[in-house]
Amino acid sequence: MSRTHRLFQLMQALRSLPAPATALKLAEATGVSPRTLYRDIDTLRELGAVIDGEAGFGYTLIEDAHLPPLGFKDDELEALVLGLREVAAVGDPALADAARSALTKLRARLPERQAHRLRHSVLVAHRFHPPALPAIDSGTLREACWDERIVGFAYTDKNGASTQREVKPLSIMLFDQSHCLLAWCLTRDDYRAFRLDRMSALHVTDRSFRPGRVPLLKTYLDNLNEAAGDRLVRF
Repeated sequence: MSRTHRLFQLMQALRSLPAPATALKLAEATGVSPRTLYRDIDTLRELGAVIDGEAGFGYTLIEDAHLPPLGFKDDELEALVLGLREVAAVGDPALADAARSALTKLRARLPERQAHRLRHSVLVAHRFHPPALPAIDSGTLREACWDERIVGFAYTDKNGASTQREVKPLSIMLFDQSHCLLAWCLTRDDYRAFRLDRMSALHVTDRSFRPGRVPLLKTYLDNLNEAAGDRLVRF
């Protein structure tokens, strides 16, 4: 791990851990010895970060000189917090972690009054029945959508029948309590939606369908919207 990457991890740990964060917890978060951690704290201070505390007491990030304050209206801030908390509640594990990380970074860049509003927001997002966890690496699948590469996988339908599919991946959508891949299925020569918790053995091919993703997805969504109105939630 490079020193730059280690310092970045330390800043993120200072933003996310409950303050004051002990040297031991910070050292564990960055994978270094306490002695190295103390040197890294001194380095960050020299670079302009305002970090309160000392060895034996703990450390609190007061001001990050490299992240200037952001300007949001209070309602805009509430909307951002609710949206990120919703992703943390319904997203796949990677997206949920990213949403929580984004919240800590957002808090670090806000003026103190709004940072307080973020920490104690009146809006929360909770699902009593969260979506089923994907059975494949959803991050890899998202990258395949962006890169417009054909993917293959095994799929088990609601009746337990298994098939092998090759598809052009278009988007991932939340249907009620299931994350689904919207795709053009080369096996069936038609649009199909596949639940991520029923997919397995995902592999990305080197075959590109660029620039076909945008028009294919637009047609698919138009068809879905015509059938379901505005009940669809896309992310």
